[in-house]
Amino acid sequence: MVLPDKHGKYEQYGGKFAPEVLMPAIEDVERGYNEIAKKREFQDELNYLLSEFAGRPTPLYHARNLSKQVDGASIYLKREDLLHGGAHKINNTLGQALLAKKMGKKRIIAETGAGQHGVATAIAARALGLECEVYMGTEDIERQKLNVFRMNLLGARVIPVTSGSCTLKDAINEAMRDWVTNVEDTYYLIGSVVGPHPYPLMVRGFQSVIGKETRRQIMDKEGRLPDKIIACVGGGSNAMGIFHEFIGERRIELVGVEAGGKGLDTKEHGASLGLGTDGVLHGMYSKLLQDKYGQISISYSISAGLDYPGVGPELSYLVKSGRVKVSHATDEQALKAFGMLCRSEGIIPALESSHAVHQAIELAGSMNVDDIIVVNLSGRGDKDVYTVAEAQGVKI
Repeated sequence: MVLPDKHGKYEQYGGKFAPEVLMPAIEDVERGYNEIAKKREFQDELNYLLSEFAGRPTPLYHARNLSKQVDGASIYLKREDLLHGGAHKINNTLGQALLAKKMGKKRIIAETGAGQHGVATAIAARALGLECEVYMGTEDIERQKLNVFRMNLLGARVIPVTSGSCTLKDAINEAMRDWVTNVEDTYYLIGSVVGPHPYPLMVRGFQSVIGKETRRQIMDKEGRLPDKIIACVGGGSNAMGIFHEFIGERRIELVGVEAGGKGLDTKEHGASLGLGTDGVLHGMYSKLLQDKYGQISISYSISAGLDYPGVGPELSYLVKSGRVKVSHATDEQALKAFGMLCRSEGIIPALESSHAVHQAIELAGSMNVDDIIVVNLSGRGDKDVYTVAEAQGVKI
């Protein structure tokens, strides 16, 4: 198992790169996580919420039709899309919102790109009686109108962000500014394995239920572990959620699929692991898309949840060490995989997850029929139908 050191570092990656005024709040979260979240009472309450409210465990589904179509390895889908809210995000938001409540906080703030983390935060806040405000870039608000409306229905206030690229990076900036000025009653609920320590460790911990269930389920179904596990990578929470349980299983290939956007030979992509360089963003030292002067580049993806110019520090470490392999899928490839899964299995995946589905299809065709691939289907595609329709030239 890979753990950070006492400074929250995975070798050179990670740490706490935050202004002095924010350090007391970060250290307060760290104390809360270490002293509260590890207690049996907290774990029992969280497990109850995950099972009775969120809908865990999620199925591990053998996609027989898709597997037959690609004529190769068996493809299994870890159905996080079936969770309440439509994505894996609820695992983390319930955990952090419960922690916030135990710490005596009254107000939750969050950032969101695809809107799924915002929806999941609003859901968790309502369930636990907390106020909720969500920062979201205007570019993402336009792409994810349905999720914005869902957040409003759930009583959350969505705050438009008009700075920078008007996407996830800028929403995080604004959320951090809010936190600095409202630390007494406010908890900042980060949606991925990014940010200053302990957030990458904490989010990975709450998401690791995905991998733990996957291990039990594949053993029950196949009597052995899979050959490959594939997940899309934006910030990296769904990837670390399923990868972490299998890091010590060196025979299993772990593959993270980034947003290839309009091509890696263009500047319109989100391939931080594949093409990024080391630097500091949002309180962490990790792989980033930046210029030679350290200025953060504008990332791009058709899927709002992968449109982030950085990645979690643990993933940067795992890629550098060779334990996780990196691939990418372009917008066009993700859209094609989206359509294939819709038509072969009757499952509409999130565009984020479609990047991982593309990679599974590519790899499965060159593998034996006895081989097994598990794909983390991190979310469902209801939120993306307008984007897909526009890409296909269809007006809804």
